[in-house]
Amino acid sequence: MTARHVCAVVLLVAGVGVLLLSAACLVVLPRPYQRLHALTPATSVGGPLVALAAAVETGPGRAAVKLVLIGAVVAAGGAVTTMAIGRATAQHDRLLQRNSPQ
Repeated sequence: MTARHVCAVVLLVAGVGVLLLSAACLVVLPRPYQRLHALTPATSVGGPLVALAAAVETGPGRAAVKLVLIGAVVAAGGAVTTMAIGRATAQHDRLLQRNSPQ
């Protein structure tokens, strides 16, 4: 086992652990806003860690760069999606007006 492989396995285990913990919290938590808090680590940490583990395992090259970019897009997109879902849920619950700029 090389050091690169060990590093990839550690990153993969950490990423999968975050994803499983987020999934367990998603099942347990009752309210939509609490569920959003459970999903945020999955998209912000779990997915990028798995992509980084795959990039480390493939080694230097174009494939690794693509995997790192995918991880960055997942991290950024997850945060934006979480905010959009939270806003839509607040509007549905009439906590926010439909056309409010906030």
